[in-house]
Amino acid sequence: MLHSLHIRDFVIVDEAEIRFGPGFSVFSGETGAGKSILIDALALCLGARGDAGVLREGASRADIHASFTPPAELNAWLQAHDLDAGGELVLRRVIDAQGRSRAYVNGAPSTLTQLRELGEQLVDIHGQHAHQSLMRSDAQRDLLDTHGELTPLARQTEQAWKHWHSLTRQIERLERDADARQERADQLQWQLDMLHSVNLQPGEWPRLQAEHDRLAHAQALLDGGAQALSLPDDDQGALHLLSGAIGKLNHLLRHDTALTAIRDTLESARIAASDAISELRDYVERMDLDPENLARAEARLSAVFDLSRKLRADPDTLPELQEQLEHEAETLRAANDAEHLKQEEATVRAAYDTLAAQLSAGRRKAANDLSHHVTAAMQTLAMDGGRFEIQLDSAAPGAHGNETIVFQVAGHAGVAPRPLAKVASGGELARISLALSVIASRAARVPTLIFDEVDTGIGGAVAEVVGRLLQELGTRHQVLCVTHLPQVAACGDKHFQVSKSSDGELTRSAIVPLGKQGRIEEIARMLGGITLTDTTRRHAKEMLSRSGTLDPA
Repeated sequence: MLHSLHIRDFVIVDEAEIRFGPGFSVFSGETGAGKSILIDALALCLGARGDAGVLREGASRADIHASFTPPAELNAWLQAHDLDAGGELVLRRVIDAQGRSRAYVNGAPSTLTQLRELGEQLVDIHGQHAHQSLMRSDAQRDLLDTHGELTPLARQTEQAWKHWHSLTRQIERLERDADARQERADQLQWQLDMLHSVNLQPGEWPRLQAEHDRLAHAQALLDGGAQALSLPDDDQGALHLLSGAIGKLNHLLRHDTALTAIRDTLESARIAASDAISELRDYVERMDLDPENLARAEARLSAVFDLSRKLRADPDTLPELQEQLEHEAETLRAANDAEHLKQEEATVRAAYDTLAAQLSAGRRKAANDLSHHVTAAMQTLAMDGGRFEIQLDSAAPGAHGNETIVFQVAGHAGVAPRPLAKVASGGELARISLALSVIASRAARVPTLIFDEVDTGIGGAVAEVVGRLLQELGTRHQVLCVTHLPQVAACGDKHFQVSKSSDGELTRSAIVPLGKQGRIEEIARMLGGITLTDTTRRHAKEMLSRSGTLDPA
């Protein structure tokens, strides 16, 4: 339920705090006073689009808060989004002078999508032009599904249809492109056969090049190593000279220990030279001329070079290319599995057929029930003898089921029902739309229903019937209604007056709750215009007493 709405610097409202209660609340005021402003402000909190044009003149930003008691059904959504209502849910929307918008849920920054998802479960707004939308087939379908509590089933059916047709399109593409895919598969197999025959491993190419270079220069390495070995190790070599220098310094150390560090450095050099000579001797002894290994290395290099030329790839990238081609080939094999896709399509089609059949059965039942209730309501809305019917015609399977839905109406007795869009006058359409909205809303799970001047085009005794319809609806939902009809306003459990004032520069709107005398004065104004008389006041008081809503205070 909506508890309060706080509006700051919105259109012509500088600041307003409106507190709501259960039951049926009405809002009235002179034309242009801003009765619909609170609906527009609340719509922003529920995720509607807004721009800098909603700011009050001279203001830097518009700020709107709406406080709700969330229904239990919202707990799962709130938990999924890490939001804890704690018994209260506050939606906030801020729009600055540059048109930038920010949204908050219980103080946490949120997206407009999240506000809209919450709004769909909190409030249902029936706008001034709801009867015009009733001309559209999709609006008629949605209203019927809402009345029959079929909206979740309709969404499941739509998802099943999308899944089914996605598979159908895949199969069509599969069959249409079969030749091209087979040609690509053959090419891939030819490339992979060559890659597998060479089977170059990751990191093998640089090792192969190094091994070939060593084998190709084995004789030069052997000769050069032997020469290098003889130089430091003969009688005049570095090792002999270092040993001699160390011996001389050992004799001199008896006279000056400062030479110790130099002696130690030379000793380290002698040890290093000795180790190097030993390693070089081992290298020369291991070195072996091997023409067969060289021939094998050259053949391997040649095979890799030939393959890289054919595939137009660098030799060192061949292992990576092989992996890529194997992945593409596997993808093609999976895509070519038409039989698997057809089996999946058949399963999904069967699921769609089941859901669509359930939806059709539910719609037939809901159509009979809604037709009966709207026809009954028409008898009290100055359409005696009229009747309302919902025609369900079989259609090709689609996202919205297996039938088209057409609302039909006969305005009076003896006339065959015809499509609503073709036969209803403006007044009749407004009355039928209101009856449909009220009756369908009885089944809605949304706790708060708002009617924004949906009573346009009716009056007199019909207006009183409309008021009682909304009053009766208020026993099951929180109902808010912006109205210009005194008969409707008199049926409200609570009454708010919207007024406008100007200081010559700025125009401001105010929204205030009315007590007993205030309600009498406002309904008298709605009845008699600017000049109020005792007669209009008595009439207003009588209307309030008859509706049972006159506040004793």
